[in-house]
Amino acid sequence: MAFFRVFSLIFIYISLFISRCLAGDAFVNYEWDVSYINVSPLGVQQQVIAIDGKFPGPVVNATTNNHIVVNVRNKLDEDLLITWAGIQHRRNSWQDGVLGTNCPIPPKWNFTYQFQVKDQIGSFFYFPSLHFQRAAGGYGGFIINNRPVISLPFDTPNGDITIMIGDWYTRNHTDLRKTLSAGKDLGMPDGVVINGKGPYRYNTTLVPDGIEYESIDVHPGKTYRIRVHNVGISTSLNFRIQNHNLLLAESEGSYTVQQNYTSLDIHVGQSYSFLVTMDQNASTDYYIVASARFVNESLWKRVTGVAILHYSNSKGKATGPLPDSPNDIFDKTFSMNQARSIRWNVSASGARPNPQGSFRYGSINVTDVYVLKNKPLEMINGKRRATLSGISYVNPDTPIRLADQFKVKGVYKLDFPNFPLTGAPRMEASVINGTYRGFMEVILQNNDTTIQSYHMDGYAFFVVGMDYGDWTNNSRGTYNKWDGIARCTVQVFPGAWTAILISLDNVGVWNLRAENLDRWYLGQETYVRIVNPEDTNKTELPIPDNALYCGALGKMQKAQEISSGALITSGRSKLFFTLLMVLFAAISNLF
Repeated sequence: MAFFRVFSLIFIYISLFISRCLAGDAFVNYEWDVSYINVSPLGVQQQVIAIDGKFPGPVVNATTNNHIVVNVRNKLDEDLLITWAGIQHRRNSWQDGVLGTNCPIPPKWNFTYQFQVKDQIGSFFYFPSLHFQRAAGGYGGFIINNRPVISLPFDTPNGDITIMIGDWYTRNHTDLRKTLSAGKDLGMPDGVVINGKGPYRYNTTLVPDGIEYESIDVHPGKTYRIRVHNVGISTSLNFRIQNHNLLLAESEGSYTVQQNYTSLDIHVGQSYSFLVTMDQNASTDYYIVASARFVNESLWKRVTGVAILHYSNSKGKATGPLPDSPNDIFDKTFSMNQARSIRWNVSASGARPNPQGSFRYGSINVTDVYVLKNKPLEMINGKRRATLSGISYVNPDTPIRLADQFKVKGVYKLDFPNFPLTGAPRMEASVINGTYRGFMEVILQNNDTTIQSYHMDGYAFFVVGMDYGDWTNNSRGTYNKWDGIARCTVQVFPGAWTAILISLDNVGVWNLRAENLDRWYLGQETYVRIVNPEDTNKTELPIPDNALYCGALGKMQKAQEISSGALITSGRSKLFFTLLMVLFAAISNLF
């Protein structure tokens, strides 16, 4: 009887614990093997980076406030980090997956990422952040769904489709980075891939026979949410679906004013959600197209991605010419006006019940101003480098956030200039000193000859203005201070500027970078360091138990065995595990 009394009491206690403590935000767990596989997306066999043998990798599917746990086993022959573009990691830059915050995962090692998608919704993607690896794949979609208690600002779609588009080279990513390190340009891409596959053979001259292409199955009369991500290297792409309207609904965590587009320019690193209704007859399949923008079309015709939209009752294959792309090679304003037309849906609720527009960013006083200017590549110390405001960033051996945690001196300089340097450019680890709870205005001035995209980790910023020419103080008079879209990646046209506003409420060290891989690899980035002067875990989570150590802190790293199986993922889970051990001990003592 004693056994049953003890067992019953412990069972009741554990049941109460589960109901009160584990009934909160759910955990979403993944176990990933990151390795090389051989595929032929453009008809040439090459080595790509796969996750669990898949290229692209699996889509992470979560709901607002879920805890994400991803155990990454590095089976490459070089260091690895996975970054989660657009995921804000509230209070937790330790999980950002870039060199400013994390030591790399060595080959044959593993690292478990754990973070909460706190107060977020929307369409994002992940990718490897080191060594030009994104050019070899390793990327996948990341969906954060609304909680059931918060309705969508549109009817629930009949399906959800992720499409990843990007320019592609048939050369290995190691060869591409050697080319850049040698001071040479990458040259024209070999094609555009859609979900890791080459183009449908719409033209027998431009597209060789035998290439595997993507085909997306749909049903007539149904409406689908199609999430499109430009995961490429450096090429802006125009996305369109033959004879179908693209009703824009969301971009990188913000619901937009719903507008129809026949096509939309999607720049490197950007993500959009469209609602597409299958309202055409099924006499044939339809083309899905991603074609290069702002290039010499006659030279780039073969650099076009083509997939197939297949109705379940289709009567034949897609035929004929591709749907036209915007014809504005001599009209600089079309794409910019299209970008300006994308507005924030101020009345829609996002992750919280209150409308997005209840955050009145236009009435907040600016506390810091930074003008970040990029130029064509220039020589620094005999190396061809990319710069921001005259500084080409060099990653220190010890990540910035680790250096702060353990008070390692001399790792970086907190001296990034508010305005571009007037002297000779230099290479160093220069970081922006952000003001906690400040409101930063950043002007991205593009004095290069190509379109650039810029991304900031840990934040959604407000795109308030863009125009051609040089930004001046008078340019503020053109700002949109009411419904400028909030997003994490924005394009800057050549010879033009884009202005963004950032509310610095997320403590940590956050990467601000060019999304164009060639410019990022050559130093066009910095970090924004945001510190709460009050020492409290309420605004930043403590260093994780599984943190990796390198550089000046390398001696702190212990040997590691690759883990597998179930993960103990939180303090509550550990406590639950402890209670189970108490139960087993109690049972053992009764015998």
